[in-house]
Amino acid sequence: MAHPIRPDEFDPEYYRSTNPDLGLLGDDELYHHYESIGRAEGRPAAAAAFREVLVQIAGQLESILEIGPFYRPSLAGPNVRYFDVLGYDGLCKRAREHNLPVTEIPHIHYVSPDGDLSTICDTFQAVFSAHVIEHQPCLLSHLRQVAQLLPPGGFYFLAIPDKRYCFDHFIPESTIADVLYAFQEQRTRHTLASVIEYGALTTHNDIQRHWKGDHEDPGFRDALVNRIHAAIELYKNAQGSYIDVHAWQFVPDTFRSIVTLLHSLELLDLYPVVVYDTPCGRQEFTAVLTKIAAPH
Repeated sequence: MAHPIRPDEFDPEYYRSTNPDLGLLGDDELYHHYESIGRAEGRPAAAAAFREVLVQIAGQLESILEIGPFYRPSLAGPNVRYFDVLGYDGLCKRAREHNLPVTEIPHIHYVSPDGDLSTICDTFQAVFSAHVIEHQPCLLSHLRQVAQLLPPGGFYFLAIPDKRYCFDHFIPESTIADVLYAFQEQRTRHTLASVIEYGALTTHNDIQRHWKGDHEDPGFRDALVNRIHAAIELYKNAQGSYIDVHAWQFVPDTFRSIVTLLHSLELLDLYPVVVYDTPCGRQEFTAVLTKIAAPH
């Protein structure tokens, strides 16, 4: 089939059609508007900036693995397989514990309690995940495991929370140094730092408030000391067992930069095809990585 992904991240026809106020501008003028004004305003530059469109593109492929569908998979059909840390019965139990519906929970084809993708022996044309990579104790190990599931030219489709518009707002963006340090440690559990960030430094998760510049609830700073103490106590009581928190905070530009650097360092066979900016009113951005040989 034809290559399903545009090679660029700016579609002038889409941008023109979704911005009637710019209908008379030429392609170059549209791009200048997007770079100077549109990006900051959250005007999407391509349809695939929205997860639902990216899912439609991914769903056209003959074989695809969705990681972490939990109670509401993004993809469905005979060409889709699912991986999660729990099987069907375990996911149903977890959903009920959180008062979530169980009617859409799929059969889970591959299960690993540690989220270890290397237990999968099959390969796929593509892998899809939504709000998964930020939970990985070692980002590079996760990306390398995904690459092993893909043939050359295969795709990793992602929906990733933008830290600016979710509860991670006040936590600093992750850096390439953070990623390489986690890989050097071969980290399989989250650090005390991540547990403190998640337990003490997170804020509200109201998307519209974040887009309006309202990031902090009343009393947020006054509660920091107690929240830090509680996070440290949680970490101590876990005694090395897994605590599910966010380890990574991204915006589109830094995610693109980190993956590009990992490829340039010959540590990763994945390279970003597109990384779309976050649309206004959303808290996630989309990206597509492809498997290509590392440079020599």
